[in-house]
Amino acid sequence: MIELRHVSKYYPTDKGRKYVLENVSLTIPDDVNLGILGRNGAGKSTLLRMLGGIDFPSEGSIHSNNSFSWPMGLAGGFQGSMTGRQNVKFVCRIYGKSPGEIQKAIDYVQEFSEIGAYFDQPIKSYSSGMKSRLSFGLSLYFDFDYLIIDETLSVGDANFQNKAKTRLREKIERCNILLVSHAMAVLKELCDAGILLHEGKVYYYDDIKDAITAYTEINKPS
Repeated sequence: MIELRHVSKYYPTDKGRKYVLENVSLTIPDDVNLGILGRNGAGKSTLLRMLGGIDFPSEGSIHSNNSFSWPMGLAGGFQGSMTGRQNVKFVCRIYGKSPGEIQKAIDYVQEFSEIGAYFDQPIKSYSSGMKSRLSFGLSLYFDFDYLIIDETLSVGDANFQNKAKTRLREKIERCNILLVSHAMAVLKELCDAGILLHEGKVYYYDDIKDAITAYTEINKPS
């Protein structure tokens, strides 16, 4: 279970606080693959960062006994001066992996990411897509209760996207996902339930199709 208790997230501006989320209370049940929808700027990525523990509410709290991956597609946790290989080693050591497990992780991420010689180049030289591939592969290697995915399935060519979806389906057999995507077909394929972020509020739907319908409604021309 994931519980948001009176969560607000805002940023100071010259005109006062700019709210991304405002006094949101929500309970997300266990064992649900959840799609997250909303217009650009609605707070989808902000919510994922807070669930992943790399950002925090301005007010309120988030509670869960589940473990969460870092958000795939948001590679801000990488060290830019270190290579892809060194970043993989660094993360593995944080999680207490043995030398043998670290080598398995390196082999897996290198094969999955398909970034060639860039794997041994500093992260700061990567494109955003290359960072996303590295982040995606590294998250898939580890075991979490929830994988947090921010648009990463749209990275790369059709062959890479198909490979990513195949690996993700295999992973979903052992965990759940929190997925931000503007691809409605992907949301229908991978998610059970959905939430819609709109004007600082969050609306939960037991059926992802209902969430997509609500999202379509708020995007109709006025």
